Amino acid sequence: MTLRVFNTLGMRKEEFVPLREGEVRIYVCGPTVYDFIHIGNARAFVVADVVRRYLEYRGFKVTLVCNITDVDDKIIRKAQETNLSIQQISEMYSDAYFEDIAALNVKKPDINPRATQHISDMIIAIQRLIEKGYAYEVDGDVYFDVSKFKDYGKLSGNKMEALEAGARIEVNPKKRNPADFALWKARKDGEPGWHSPWGWGRPGWHIECSTMAMKYLGETLDIHMGGKDLIFPHHENEIAQAEALTDKPFVRYWLHNEWLTVNGQKMSKSLGNFITVRDALKMYGPQVLRFFLISAHYRSPLDFNSESIEAAKANVEKILSAVERLLSMAEKDERGLEEETLLSQVREAKKKFNEAMDDDFNTPLAIAAVFEIIKAINTYVSQNNAIERSTKREVYETIKTLVEDVLGIKIRFKVGESAERQVAIVKGLMDLILEVRQEMRRRKEWKISDEIRDRLQRMGFIIEDTPKETRWRFKETI
Repeated sequence: MTLRVFNTLGMRKEEFVPLREGEVRIYVCGPTVYDFIHIGNARAFVVADVVRRYLEYRGFKVTLVCNITDVDDKIIRKAQETNLSIQQISEMYSDAYFEDIAALNVKKPDINPRATQHISDMIIAIQRLIEKGYAYEVDGDVYFDVSKFKDYGKLSGNKMEALEAGARIEVNPKKRNPADFALWKARKDGEPGWHSPWGWGRPGWHIECSTMAMKYLGETLDIHMGGKDLIFPHHENEIAQAEALTDKPFVRYWLHNEWLTVNGQKMSKSLGNFITVRDALKMYGPQVLRFFLISAHYRSPLDFNSESIEAAKANVEKILSAVERLLSMAEKDERGLEEETLLSQVREAKKKFNEAMDDDFNTPLAIAAVFEIIKAINTYVSQNNAIERSTKREVYETIKTLVEDVLGIKIRFKVGESAERQVAIVKGLMDLILEVRQEMRRRKEWKISDEIRDRLQRMGFIIEDTPKETRWRFKETI
């Protein structure tokens, strides 16, 4: 099988070939920690997690770095509004971010660098850019001169002529070109600052990511991910800085996910139509929310509405119900034609799942393949009262691998008082049944006694008759 990904750089699908055989190095733009993340933010992190999980499933050794932007204009404003320190704001929302993505079953990144811990690295990078003629200092600010980087705009397609006309850029008379962007910002009153050759100040947003990415993943990355809103100017500027420094390609494959909308309108904090992850988790639960976030292809818009979330809830319930029915089936020793048919259907669906994920991580088609397995399980269970043990194991392991290990949707059933009560009921019923069976044995009703024992064993219980008493226990499960 050949894995193909859609590369924003070139706007086409390409065969995925990592720089080092068997290894994949991924950088994901992390949060700016000034507020709780919303489900639009979460889509990028869940998409990256699915990509990582599938690559690991394919046998690659993946190193994933996801940064924390803990110094930024938004954080400074939030601190001023709340009368808290910048560090208090960044720590509070960093902790909340980690809690939220953990609840969504996003695997912990291998490295979570914070911008404030890498200021010296950024200063060194800026100094080198000045020395190489790509950057200049004005009154304590340092800017990148985009006119010196001939490939500027190759990711976004934005032409220099449009940028010079003032498209999506900050107007500043200090800059040589309107499109030049800040590498270092001189400190203003009430702002944090670090000592540098240009005076007290702080780094620009773009230099943070390219510096941390190269520090931990090398001068050329395999994959860089983030939302499509980061293509310009953030990722375009990352490329310019990094390639100006190294004279090497910065990233081989750029993967960008589409926006999440609310009833057709882009979700954003500025519009006030956002739903935080923690609120959504309380309303829908982690399995449903994660299923919803991967229900559309990552490059397709995903609309949050009552119908889509209810559909996600129903689909998760179908998966869990089918798995629960499979696991509760009694086991038998011999495999029949029905099991062979079931295994054939499951293996074919697994093949379709892999083909879908190999085609630019097509989660909707992969989910469709999962539901072919669910349908096969339900058909088998409705027509049979027992299943051969190794068949049961293979079917369960397949669904667990695809759904839980790759898609990241935990196969967990509701537990609590109701589950404890059900266990107590089962134990009580078993004690009652065995008392009846013991009475049959005293009356020498051996046929009825043996029939009770055999039926219980087919249902998944082990019955042991001893000289003093009859004991029972559950069969070992998968």
